Amino acid sequence: MRALKIEIERCHCERSEAISYKEDEMWIGWLEEYPDYRSQGESLPELKENLNDIWNELTSGNIPGVCKRGELVVN
Repeated sequence: MRALKIEIERCHCERSEAISYKEDEMWIGWLEEYPDYRSQGESLPELKENLNDIWNELTSGNIPGVCKRGELVVN
């Protein structure tokens, strides 16, 4: 499996990075900020659309307990 990083454009000013790979005939991927939430699509454009939908749901505030990856600076 060879994963590639793709960019998801949510609007003209917002972007998010995602990891994706092709397995058999399906594209599998997830947003770097939310690695616990994966999606799939029959094509890369369909996967990007599905990941955009996931981002909208996860950031809407309607789903409790969303796990988000972040960065910690240790002094």
